[in-house]
Amino acid sequence: MNVIGFKEAKCKNCYKCVRICEVKAIVVKNSQAQIRDESCILCGHCLDACPQNAKTLISDLEKVKEYIKKGYKTVVSVAPSYLGILHFTKPGQVVTALKRLGFYQVRETAEGAAMVTKEYQKLLKEGEMRNIITTCCPSANDLIEIYYPSLTRYMAPVISPMIAHGRLIKEQLGEEVKVVFLGPCIAKKREAENDPRTVGAVDAVIHFNELEDWLFEEGISLEECEEGIFDNPNPEVNRLYPITSGVLSSVVTQKEQKDSYRKFYVHGINNCIELLKSMEKGEVSDSFIEINVCNGGCIKGPAADTSGISRFKVKLDMEKSIPKRAADSLLQIEKTQIPLVKNFYPRASKDPIPSDHEIRQILKKIGKTDPSHELNCGACGYSSCREKAIAVYQGKAELSMCIPYMHDKASSMANVVMDTTPNAILIVDSEMKIIEFNEKATHIFHRTKNQALQMYLYELIDHKDFEYVLTTHTSILGKKVSYEEYGIATMQYIVYIPDQNNVLGIFVDVTADEKKEKQAYQMKMETIEMAQKVIDKQMMVAQEIAGLLGETTAETKVTLTKLRDTILNDGKHKEDV
Repeated sequence: MNVIGFKEAKCKNCYKCVRICEVKAIVVKNSQAQIRDESCILCGHCLDACPQNAKTLISDLEKVKEYIKKGYKTVVSVAPSYLGILHFTKPGQVVTALKRLGFYQVRETAEGAAMVTKEYQKLLKEGEMRNIITTCCPSANDLIEIYYPSLTRYMAPVISPMIAHGRLIKEQLGEEVKVVFLGPCIAKKREAENDPRTVGAVDAVIHFNELEDWLFEEGISLEECEEGIFDNPNPEVNRLYPITSGVLSSVVTQKEQKDSYRKFYVHGINNCIELLKSMEKGEVSDSFIEINVCNGGCIKGPAADTSGISRFKVKLDMEKSIPKRAADSLLQIEKTQIPLVKNFYPRASKDPIPSDHEIRQILKKIGKTDPSHELNCGACGYSSCREKAIAVYQGKAELSMCIPYMHDKASSMANVVMDTTPNAILIVDSEMKIIEFNEKATHIFHRTKNQALQMYLYELIDHKDFEYVLTTHTSILGKKVSYEEYGIATMQYIVYIPDQNNVLGIFVDVTADEKKEKQAYQMKMETIEMAQKVIDKQMMVAQEIAGLLGETTAETKVTLTKLRDTILNDGKHKEDV
């Protein structure tokens, strides 16, 4: 289930979200950033980092409104961080405002925190775990399970306060009741709705920002509401869970607690990663560790507008206003039969790892043929060129994410030629994947550049000549090839590019010349045909004239012969007389 959504049209190839993501759970495909859900720990840092606001939260707000509209008993579990985030005069005003929206009961998640506190105290007292890492922060839990799986054995096998509270509410009011969690954490949505170990306890998750928008829509002002009373016993010190050291404060408040564990807290993802690396090396032992991915704890969660809030002031104010004493209601909670165990396990991603040769081949494609070319500038979001090359191999990144390389490429005269030449130019890699496709090519082959860059050459045209050049490193120059499906005739020049192991193809459009040649040939053939007809006709006339002349000559000969004979015969008669 996706929790963060993307507006593709707004992604501008800045890679800021990749740079800010410490676990590199953001994949770039077709120049668009995408969340890799199975790798994301939902810290929410990319939401704040995106300058185009291209990333959005998938909301449950309409679902919650529908619960209330249909008449379901809908109970809201309010995270303790509301004390430092929402704007009110007295905390009870939040209760009144939420009930005006239609909630059946308004209860504090700290009620569930009291149950979790008791479980942590049991683990400390038993002392069987070498280290105990608190498991209230779902982002921290994901961080360990996915990226530091060997440390899952140190994770306290206890559900979070939200899940404990949801189960408590459903036990007390019935399974048909709808439980809605209200807080500043986006990771709670996955924990509530998509984790098979905890699904069913909470039906929907909304955030403080969504609540404020909802209150505005309904014309409800928190500061103008009368003070109401929460529908749960006072959870006392357990309200401190959202601030740094809040869990520790809750755990050590129990007077009879005696154990040998050292206790400390870590907050902020970079600090968490540093701690977990240290634990992998075996440098930490006999410690109870409160861990939270957000700087300052839950009061600085990603789903709350805390831009004008000082976490230091909130921490001091909450510690001052909340007495550090155990909740009197704990004895009542202990009587419930709610399952509080949650086992954690390794979920490490199994991405393929390239060989050193494969890494070098990828680097070679962006002009890094020598280690001295590896600038390791981090502009792409990865700390080194080799790390980026590995991400390319794993399908997480694109070659074009190398900003220095793309800058050099874009500013070169060759790129100007590519854009202005009247010839179609395309380049393919060793797998016949099209990696360059100029403007003229888009007109000839009826594909946009983005479409072509997702294709292999054999999907566009016959690739045999390109394959031959790639294999033999022998250029093909001036070969005439026609493509009836595109209605064009071309003169092709196919050249091998040794530095990048690519093949360049230049297609000269000779369709017009071919047409003229055909027209000229047709005219010649028509002229020859006409000449032949004239010759044939002249021959017929000559033959007819010759025939007529022959008949006339024969008749004349006969007549003259007769005349001669007559004259001769007349002469002989006169002599005889």
